Amino acid sequence: MKLKNLLFQIGGIALIVGALAKFFLPVYGAYIYTVGAVLFAVMQFICRPRGGNATLRRLVFQQQLGGICIIAAAVLMFTHVRNEWIVAMFLGAVFELYTAFRIPQELEK
Repeated sequence: MKLKNLLFQIGGIALIVGALAKFFLPVYGAYIYTVGAVLFAVMQFICRPRGGNATLRRLVFQQQLGGICIIAAAVLMFTHVRNEWIVAMFLGAVFELYTAFRIPQELEK
C-alpha cells in the first residue's frame, strides 16, 4: 500500500513539474509531464474503489475520464506546437478535483 501512495505522489509531482517546465524547457517538460500522467492515471485505474452504488460508479468513471484527459494532454504536448494541451489538462484537473472530494463523501455513506 505504501508503494501505491508513493507512486501516486511521484506522478502528481511530475505532473506539476512537467506542466510548469513545459513553458521554460518545452522538450523536457513534455517528457516529465508524460511520465507523471502515465503514473497517475495507471495508479487511478488500479486503485479505484470497487462495487458501491450507482453514484460511486459514476464518480469513478468521471475520475477515470479525468485520467484519460491528463494522458491526452501529454499526447498533445508532443503533437501540437501551440498550447492545446492546456485545455485537456484543465478538463482532467476539473474531473480529478471534483471526484477527489465527492468519492470520499460517497464512501462514508
